[in-house]
Amino acid sequence: MNAERMIFILGPTAAGKTRIAALSAYALGAEVISADSRQVYRGMDLGSGKDMADYVVKGVAVPAHLIDIADAGSRYSIYDYNRDLNRAVREITRRSHPVVVCGGSGMYLETALGLYALAEAPEDPVFREKAAGMSEEALVQMLQGLASLHNTTDLTDRGRLIRAIEVAMADNSRDDDFPQRIEAANRHLIFGISMPRALIRERITARLKARLEAGMLNEVSHLLNSGVLPEDLKYYGLEYRYLTMHLTGEISYDEMYSSLNTAIHQFAKRQMTWFRRMEKKGLKIRWLDGMNGPEFNAEIIAAAYRDK
Repeated sequence: MNAERMIFILGPTAAGKTRIAALSAYALGAEVISADSRQVYRGMDLGSGKDMADYVVKGVAVPAHLIDIADAGSRYSIYDYNRDLNRAVREITRRSHPVVVCGGSGMYLETALGLYALAEAPEDPVFREKAAGMSEEALVQMLQGLASLHNTTDLTDRGRLIRAIEVAMADNSRDDDFPQRIEAANRHLIFGISMPRALIRERITARLKARLEAGMLNEVSHLLNSGVLPEDLKYYGLEYRYLTMHLTGEISYDEMYSSLNTAIHQFAKRQMTWFRRMEKKGLKIRWLDGMNGPEFNAEIIAAAYRDK
């Protein structure tokens, strides 16, 4: 990447990051790059929180990149993201536009910040045989012990969890050069959107109800009917995992709703844990109060970028 100074907007799910990013980009004549591991997939809209209306400011569509670039059912990897991210940054900087990276997917953010070296990570059959006999809790603990930074993507799917461990084992970033990586990352402007935990929980539950009413079950049903395999949808985690389980008769609607609501709450908590850990390691995150509203926070971000 050759953008000397980018804006990063991160935070837990349901904190309103996308709208703040769009407003900030509009004010600066910037373009947004998504750091969301599921919004890359076409046809996965309600379940991934892909609301393109958030990118429309005063009737103008703010350019947004790395959304709808892969087929549902495929496995878009962190290496794919790194390649496409670099391409998008080059294109945007060639137009002399600022870059705003927005999202909550930990590994994607780490990659965009240059905190992962991303060594090639082939599947490890020996490790996979060992992992077959390990609990998910043990696998999570193994991942956290391996990586200086760990993926905050939903890891309720064993396949994703095992793959994340393989990536962490192959990652050639080491503690001895991590301070230099942090120093380089801190040349960017990194903003976090915070809200009281109780409010985040309320927003998550309200958003889940709204998406179900808007037809999220129909979206997942359409994906299944179009040929996407149930196991591939479960791989994406959270909404796609639990709605697929309901539609294939594994769990009732009430079980789906209760389990999914809880899982999203837990996901938001893991996201905040990751951000706080990164601060302890030296990443400079400027926290903005989400209660102040997207317009107010976007003004702060735009002013900080101009004052460089």
